[in-house]
Amino acid sequence: MLGGVLASSGMVAGSFSRSLSQLYITAGLLTGLGMSFSFQGGIIALGHYFFHYRAMANALASAGVSIGITLWPLLSRYLLEVFGWRGTFLIFGGVFLHCCICGSVMRPVAPEAESVHHSSSKVPEQGHLLTCGQALQRHLAFDVFLQNQGYRFYTLGVVWMLMGFTIPHIFLVPFALSNHVEEHKAALLISIIGFSNIFLRPLIGVVAGWSVFAGRHVYLFALALFLNGLSNLICVLPVSFSLLVFYCLVYSVSMSGIGALLFQVLMDIVPTNRFSSALGLFTVLESFTILISPPLAGLLLDTTSNYSYIFYMSSFFLISAALFIGLSFFLLYKKTKEKQMMDRVHEEPTPEKDLNQRYSEEPVIKSHSTVTYVTYVTSV
Repeated sequence: MLGGVLASSGMVAGSFSRSLSQLYITAGLLTGLGMSFSFQGGIIALGHYFFHYRAMANALASAGVSIGITLWPLLSRYLLEVFGWRGTFLIFGGVFLHCCICGSVMRPVAPEAESVHHSSSKVPEQGHLLTCGQALQRHLAFDVFLQNQGYRFYTLGVVWMLMGFTIPHIFLVPFALSNHVEEHKAALLISIIGFSNIFLRPLIGVVAGWSVFAGRHVYLFALALFLNGLSNLICVLPVSFSLLVFYCLVYSVSMSGIGALLFQVLMDIVPTNRFSSALGLFTVLESFTILISPPLAGLLLDTTSNYSYIFYMSSFFLISAALFIGLSFFLLYKKTKEKQMMDRVHEEPTPEKDLNQRYSEEPVIKSHSTVTYVTYVTSV
């Protein structure tokens, strides 16, 4: 709800801006901060509300993004023509206030507080600097990043992937216009992608919820990345409007898989009590990539004056990220299975065998003739 207020305030203040630097602060920084609050709060709530149907819930939630992608080009163009950019900013400020309504229907699942918040209060003698460092490490999930290999591989792969994923969304319309496609048809291409995603993302959620894919969502995600990279190569062919429509339809299938599974995979590999902090570090790192990618692609376009290199660049990052994520998790799974097999082979009934065992102090008395045995039960 706070995010909705900040995002709306930034757009309304931006409508009164007199310079580009003022727009950076209002519509850029303030609105972006508010949208970050609303976005992360919504994803965290989704992770707490659903377990058995989490893949479907993620897919349905991401379908809302598809509705926005469908309506945004058409609505923006109409509002700009009728009200100008200042009036459009005011209207979008009112739209962002709906985040407050969405936030008002969210409720906590359980009233108890997490135990992780009590650790810093037990050691006040360590000093403010050390305490702040430990709090920063925990709330930004640096400890999870260092200790959880799956989270580390996935985060690095997604950060690399975003170097190419955002490029078609930004350059598709200018690419179509440069190939003599009419302006209203060029704007329609983005709406085709969004409209297709409305139906494809829930379908991906149904498929991901099948028992055969339980614990294998990361491989579906890597496959979607790989197909997304391949689909961008369609745009290096001789261009026509019909070819671009075909590209949008093919691109939408793989994009739906990415959108539906992006946070589902993160929920699979991170414990629920650390998900909020892990999501925070995840979004911070990917934001740097999103900031770098469009200017880098624009520089490539200015240097070569050829849009084909833009789509080659996008395909390279997407395909390489797909191979990195898929192979990393395959090797990690193989290593884990081998370790489990070795543990079974060398298993010995010693108390020091595993420090993560839970110990029960309740004795079980067994009598055999005149000798009494006391057995203490451990469970892993």
